[in-house]
Amino acid sequence: MNAPQLQWETQRVFLAVLRTGSLSAAARALGIAQATARRRVDALEHSVGTSLFVRSPAGLMPTDTARELVAHAESMALAAEAFARAASAQASVAGGTVRVTASQLLGVEVLPPMLRTLREESPELAVELSVSNRMEDLALQEADVAVRIRRPSEAMVVTRHVGDLRVGLYATQALLEEKGSPQTLADLHRYPLIGPDRNLTELAFLAQQGLACSPPSSVIRTDCHLAQFAALRAGLGIGVCASQLARQHGLVHVLPDEVGFRVDIWVAMHHDLRRVKRVAQVFDGLSQALQRYLEVG
Repeated sequence: MNAPQLQWETQRVFLAVLRTGSLSAAARALGIAQATARRRVDALEHSVGTSLFVRSPAGLMPTDTARELVAHAESMALAAEAFARAASAQASVAGGTVRVTASQLLGVEVLPPMLRTLREESPELAVELSVSNRMEDLALQEADVAVRIRRPSEAMVVTRHVGDLRVGLYATQALLEEKGSPQTLADLHRYPLIGPDRNLTELAFLAQQGLACSPPSSVIRTDCHLAQFAALRAGLGIGVCASQLARQHGLVHVLPDEVGFRVDIWVAMHHDLRRVKRVAQVFDGLSQALQRYLEVG
């Protein structure tokens, strides 16, 4: 017996219901009528021969079969999004959509002014900014351009090293005026520290730099670099920070001769996208802007 031929629009509704938990919310997200969403879910259940959702006080809950289908539906969603981006403009035209992925800290604190400049130069350009510490796969075209803190290793990916973040210990002026400035690493036990929570790799790396961020030394603990930076700016403690960001926010360098290291910054895109003008424009524009930003230490 041949497998049922399922349309992407039907599976798109299935994925939206999974993500939102209800037919009404899925219909709103997709811009369709709730009755249409219901018909498509019914059609999908008829095609696979079993129920995919059960009603509960919390909304529509996926069955075991639905959970098994999630990864396939998400893969199709990624392919559909990549297709839409590719079809949004001709390869030789600067306009269209480019998906950029970056870590939380870079995506929120560094890239927006650079993207504004790109948009001013090319108003017809649209940017999807994916801010996540999960590395989106360039080979699978989950993103068009990536800004990363380690060299991408996917096959058929073009990479460019644009510089380094110069990382050291920083604090607010107000905190140092209140508690005084530490003179040695041994003095840090008298100060509140900001550091990782459960990221054992980062905890071990900072320990190698002489910075013990495990309890009780570290009073503000989070694995989110963006949250660490916010806590640092709020004066909650002493923490690691890139000199480029510290300068922007008036943070004071602490123990500059004791703690310091560099973090590579890379810009990458898939080899096949070099001929797509809008993607190459974003790749080159971000590379140049990041090089200028990182040159100032």
